[in-house]
Amino acid sequence: MHKTILITGGAGFIGSHLVRLMVNKYPEYQIVNLDKLTYAGNLANLKDVESKPNYSFIKGDIVDAEFIYQLFDQYNFDGVIHLAAESHVDRSIENPNEFIFTNVVGTANLLNAARKSWKGAMEGKLFYHVSTDEVYGSLGDSGFFLETTPYDPQSPYSASKASSDHFVRAFHNTYKLPVVVSNCSNNYGSHQFPEKLIPLFINNIKKNKSLPVYGQGLNIRDWLWVEDHARAIDVIFHEGKNGDTYNIGGHNEWTNIDLIKLLCKIMDRKLNRAEGESAKLISYVTDRAGHDMRYAIDSTKLQNELGWVPSLQFEEGLEKTVDWYLENEEWLENVTSGAYQQYYDQMYLSR
Repeated sequence: MHKTILITGGAGFIGSHLVRLMVNKYPEYQIVNLDKLTYAGNLANLKDVESKPNYSFIKGDIVDAEFIYQLFDQYNFDGVIHLAAESHVDRSIENPNEFIFTNVVGTANLLNAARKSWKGAMEGKLFYHVSTDEVYGSLGDSGFFLETTPYDPQSPYSASKASSDHFVRAFHNTYKLPVVVSNCSNNYGSHQFPEKLIPLFINNIKKNKSLPVYGQGLNIRDWLWVEDHARAIDVIFHEGKNGDTYNIGGHNEWTNIDLIKLLCKIMDRKLNRAEGESAKLISYVTDRAGHDMRYAIDSTKLQNELGWVPSLQFEEGLEKTVDWYLENEEWLENVTSGAYQQYYDQMYLSR
């Protein structure tokens, strides 16, 4: 069946993996990638699909309501997979308003546009909102986040995502908009902007720079291979139940310090350093404000109802991730220098 699907934030880390999967797997779909191309959006992530006939890119801001309405009028989308978001907790602490505008107002604009566009003809339509496990707050030493876990966001980032989740469900309840929501754990893999822990520390180790660890590094996170996340989004989009929520987790709980020590060990081997050399770069810094202690997701519902399971254990995925960054030094240099932002100008403005 022919469908026109809007993917917001498709030039970002998770979005680019999803766009690639959808473009290649569904040649009968028209995939429209909408991205503002902020610091974390990089069209070079999608060089391998940019010439495909079922792919198109549009630069734009979801906060611009009039632009979003015009986009829906032009394309008559059958579905929306909404990933566009400000996502870095440290940035949200420094500038919470930016997160409110993008994550809350931007989501509301998309919901309003979908409601207007699909009014009276919602059969076969779907608004899929991609969220985070951080909306649930912090766990103790035991237990897992379930789809029914009460929300308890602790940072401006997680508060903005929690708010957008509530708006999505409110539009479903009030206007009968067909929606699904997924909440995922920490993603890792290729093409991630190096403000996040794993690519940041790979880059720092390579350059013999300090590895700043919050507190004692005892915070625990559940790590999800980004390509497994993209597969989960695919199956939820096509088979998920209208109005439902699905948790997506990697079943890979690690303390930050254990993860960092494993990363140092892998990097020592890859860079032919003496074992323990990179670990000397670890330094402990004042803990982040509102730092949640533990996240862990129970994705039993997704596995039992839709048959999705993660494909990689963390050690294997981390090896693959390290290999990609070491083999793509030019990508990393372009991202850290800001040179990647020239790609849009070269590819689109010069035509």
